[in-house]
Amino acid sequence: MRSSRHHGLGFWAVAFALLVVMAFSALPTPLYVLYQARDGFSTFMVTVIFAAYAVGVVISLFFAGHSSDWLGRRRVLAPAVSLSGVAAIIFLVWPDLPGLILARVLSGFAVGVVTATATAYLSELAVEHRPDGSIRRAQLVATAANIGGIGLGPLVAGFLAQWAPDPLHLPFEIALVALAIGVVVILLAPETRERLVPRPAYRPQRIVVPAAQRSRFFAASLGGAVCFAAFGLFTSLSPTFLAGTLGHTSRALAGAAAFAVFAAAVLAQTLSVMRPVRELLIGGMSALVTGLTLVVLAVWLPSPSLVLFLAGGVVCGAGAGLLFKGSIATVAALAPPESRAEVLAGFFLFGYIGISVPVVGVGLLTQVIDARTALAAFAGLVTLTLLAATRSLLGAATQPALPGRASARAGTR
Repeated sequence: MRSSRHHGLGFWAVAFALLVVMAFSALPTPLYVLYQARDGFSTFMVTVIFAAYAVGVVISLFFAGHSSDWLGRRRVLAPAVSLSGVAAIIFLVWPDLPGLILARVLSGFAVGVVTATATAYLSELAVEHRPDGSIRRAQLVATAANIGGIGLGPLVAGFLAQWAPDPLHLPFEIALVALAIGVVVILLAPETRERLVPRPAYRPQRIVVPAAQRSRFFAASLGGAVCFAAFGLFTSLSPTFLAGTLGHTSRALAGAAAFAVFAAAVLAQTLSVMRPVRELLIGGMSALVTGLTLVVLAVWLPSPSLVLFLAGGVVCGAGAGLLFKGSIATVAALAPPESRAEVLAGFFLFGYIGISVPVVGVGLLTQVIDARTALAAFAGLVTLTLLAATRSLLGAATQPALPGRASARAGTR
């Protein structure tokens, strides 16, 4: 009983650490306009800073996201959360452009390890706490902490930037304290995967799923990449659209707008907890396209509409939340227990490629065409990608899992 309670407390400790790390990862969203005003760099430079974060995540996932499968969950997670703390310190002591880029890269390194490790850790703690319970709880908490954290960070930073003193320091000071607490509670959580002895030879990330189900993995990962691309738009460029195209410069509004998108994603996931994967994917794709259409329409109207922009963001967020949930549920069902973090790292690797390339592309387009046209091009690309992937995604949702998934693995480097 005591061991079960310990695992239950550990479950919420890991969820808290994941929430804090993801919140910190999006904390600068409403602050970019302040850095721009202070230093005079362009909108494209904002996307470069954002891309530095995404590059850090991709590198981390490729080289270290799977390391907890053979080093242990807690031994990997605690240092990764600490690395976010180092990034927060850099924001505080070196707030110039090179420091911002370095801090974002380190934040990305931390997120790449934390997302895969914490998601696997939560699943294992949930099983130890409630052996007869459903894995849906762990999946819901993991996705809610991940996506909800990304929404919480901009909300807190936006309100502090609007009404509290020293907006370029106070949010990071608060984040540093929360991250320190996260490290402490992780160290108190029980380990669920012992270190392998002898330690396997190191290798970078590879995709480890049963060969017959590789197409299901890629289809679900493409769905995750599209979700992350939509989320990336709202965590990097939405404050620019709000201030430039719509004429609303409130930092609190910028933070609240990003929060609304991610809150809608978490709410949609919570309300759909018992829905089958196929319904999640269909509803997610439909809502995502509808939301992006509303966002584009909001900035193209003769009199741009803030209400329509926010409504489109909420619908888009709900759709991305459903699509993300359906995609990660598909991938989680394919993961052999001994390689769970590795499979999830592969999924998030695709996701963060999706979050970086399209958003940087929009930033580049804004240098040669107006922001409204760049936004329309982004929405068109996402829509076409979803249309092209619809058959594979829905097919992945309906195919039954094959037995013996821990064997017959396929690895690609």
